[in-house]
Amino acid sequence: MQRWKLMSLSAAAAMALAACSSTPSSTPAAPAAGSTAPAMNVSATDKTLQSYHWDLERAEDQSGRPLPAFTALAPKKVLRLGFSGDAKTAHRVSIGNLCNVMGAGYQLDGDKISITNPIGTMMACEPPLMQLEQAVSAQITRAESLRITQDSNAPRLTLQFNDGSRWLLKSVPTNATKYGSAGETMFYEVAPQTKPCSHGVAKGVQCLQVRELRYDSNGRKTVAGDWQHFYGNIEGYQHEPGYSNVLRVKRYTIANPPADASRYAYVLDLTVETAKAP
Repeated sequence: MQRWKLMSLSAAAAMALAACSSTPSSTPAAPAAGSTAPAMNVSATDKTLQSYHWDLERAEDQSGRPLPAFTALAPKKVLRLGFSGDAKTAHRVSIGNLCNVMGAGYQLDGDKISITNPIGTMMACEPPLMQLEQAVSAQITRAESLRITQDSNAPRLTLQFNDGSRWLLKSVPTNATKYGSAGETMFYEVAPQTKPCSHGVAKGVQCLQVRELRYDSNGRKTVAGDWQHFYGNIEGYQHEPGYSNVLRVKRYTIANPPADASRYAYVLDLTVETAKAP
């Protein structure tokens, strides 16, 4: 099993992480005194795009015939698009579930869309996945228009290309949409070993041992809390006994949690450090 070595945050990286933890990215900064905040230039179409992940279900040529090159690895690997940006930040589309992490810029003009300059990491993968990635990278910049429709209360996206082909994508709510907020960024250190939970419905079950961390403006890491039982689950995180981890997570408030359940939902955003216990 491949294992990451311990990674130390550089001052610059830690400062960026600390900035993320103090202010959610979706919350605009207050304007300076005497100035006027720019209007948020987010159309209804853009808002819908940014509220969901978009998973490719079918690719068709101009005659409606399937283009299997884009769905050949489904259901194990399904192309996912995600959109973000506003009047203050660049509009970006993430291109996920491929070999590398990829992204590109995008612009909307009514039902017209342009996607430019896809870039990504340079990791090598199995040939079929690399072929899919190359096909997607070449096709994505040919996008010229889009259409969003409602299907059983779930929006669907049709992305049209200048060669007459199109992608049909289904929507999956983002965590911000699912929980009704942008969420709060938190940092937790997870101890190598679990301990029995001490109360509630989880009594006797093994609980993660966590403590909160914070980063100051100079990137210095400080411990902000004591070790404690973690009741609940961190979506996307799989603990392996004998290894400690520093996690960046998004914490969302649940409106009506079940009895004896946490009022928060936690989603893994990034594994910052991993180390094997001595």
